[in-house]
Amino acid sequence: MRQSSPTPAASMELEMKNMELKVGDKLKIKGMILHDADRFQIDLGCNREDIALHLNPRFNDDLDGTVLVFNSMTAGCWGDEKREMLNTLQKGSEVKIVVKFSGDMFEVELPDEQEVQFPNREDMNLINYLRIRGDFKLVSFKIC
Repeated sequence: MRQSSPTPAASMELEMKNMELKVGDKLKIKGMILHDADRFQIDLGCNREDIALHLNPRFNDDLDGTVLVFNSMTAGCWGDEKREMLNTLQKGSEVKIVVKFSGDMFEVELPDEQEVQFPNREDMNLINYLRIRGDFKLVSFKIC
């Protein structure tokens, strides 16, 4: 008799258009990082081709192992990555990630009081696109 291996949990994708994240607003995301997570991403911008903030926690990066990668995209072209070697996110954990949009900067609050700043390279003053995808189970998100 042949045994099958357990099927890994499916990656999720949420794409939201026509939202309004204005300067001074916070986006609060709660969810669960899958036990077998490789990576997930949170993108904020105008659309898939113009992203002001790309947050990409990676748990098996070829270069750095467990790392947080930040970037932006203009007209479909990625900018220079910012890599944070301290990654407090852990596989199988429930997390709350808060992104504060302060105009010229994104302030990202992660578990264990880790905070990372990333510049608003695109000088966007209104974010109307959100995409969350990868090895993450979204529980809730809120703009306040």
